[in-house]
Amino acid sequence: MNRSAEVQSVLDGVRDLLPTFRERSDEGERLRVVPEASIKELEETGFFRLLQPTRYGGLEADPVDFYTAVRDIASADGSTGWVASVVGVHPWQVALFDDEAQKAVWGDDQSVRLSSSYAPTGKAVLAEGGFKLSGKWSFSSGCDHCSWVLLGGLVFNEDGQVVDFRTFMVPRERYQIVDVWNVVGLRGTGSNDIVVEETFIPEAFTLSMGETGQCKGPGQAVNTSDLYKLPFHSIFTSTIATPIIGMAMGAYTEHVEMQQKRVRAAYLGEKASLDPFAAVRIARSSSEIDAAWALLMNNVREEQDLVARGETIPLELRLRVRRDQVLGTARAIEAIDSLFEASGGRALAEGTYLQRAWRDAHAGRVHAANDPERALQMYGAQQFGHKVDPGMY
Repeated sequence: MNRSAEVQSVLDGVRDLLPTFRERSDEGERLRVVPEASIKELEETGFFRLLQPTRYGGLEADPVDFYTAVRDIASADGSTGWVASVVGVHPWQVALFDDEAQKAVWGDDQSVRLSSSYAPTGKAVLAEGGFKLSGKWSFSSGCDHCSWVLLGGLVFNEDGQVVDFRTFMVPRERYQIVDVWNVVGLRGTGSNDIVVEETFIPEAFTLSMGETGQCKGPGQAVNTSDLYKLPFHSIFTSTIATPIIGMAMGAYTEHVEMQQKRVRAAYLGEKASLDPFAAVRIARSSSEIDAAWALLMNNVREEQDLVARGETIPLELRLRVRRDQVLGTARAIEAIDSLFEASGGRALAEGTYLQRAWRDAHAGRVHAANDPERALQMYGAQQFGHKVDPGMY
């Protein structure tokens, strides 16, 4: 089977699982973690290998195929889609690390998974051959299903001055998971805290965000695919927007199905499907969802085309990716809100996808990557000719 056929097989396998993921939604909320069976089934489809290097059993797939699979999963269950997205994208970043780190992760088991927490809430101090890392990090989605974690940390020199911002790759035996995830949205993601007592991390197991901001990484010496030359922030922020768009698609489907059956008692038994105002909401919502998805994917395609031609991705495009990513999230949530408020009291019932999507999408909205004002201000500032740090995008 060639690679494109393998990728299609993954997408087909994911779609076959959607009814099962939806049936397990209540279980995930009760457990506060994606059920182990769902992770295993995703692994069996090859989903987690989509962005993994072929050198380590991966498919080096088109990121649009990855995002499409995530969108579909989230349309069945938001928490499963969220975890699939953030855990599934990590092989892309691991491919940028020194090959020594890649071998440590995948050398013996190519199905190893990693979670993450990138906010630099921990501390790293320069040491001979590497760094001493310690601290606590929050919101590591899917960490219970992973045996490594990627942690953001500021690097301090002997004088206490910040000299770098790096990602540190830490094996499971060197960190603790603290169960703190008691929330009302994305409840099934198990986004718990990670605690690291001071431990030594060799330099090969770290990645400077300064380098990734330049679309560089030592792993590119062995992973030469154009896939690994795309901007870190474009790939990762799209990973946060995509499941929310998927939730909106799932909410739209359920809303339409509900309205086809609904009789509005308050309006003398009028069929909701005959209400012209309901039809307008459906039309507007579907357009917002389609626009969010189309812009997100169009920007990825434009960046891919530039990389394929050996050209530098201009800062304006990288900022546009962020602009359309945060606005795509906003569009998706506005669509969910509009559909939810027009769905009637039955949409409030436990077990309905619509109320869960409403909670999950608003929970995803508070992720740092979905901070609209900051991303939009940067785009506008660049348009006015002001200096913008490309390392952030």
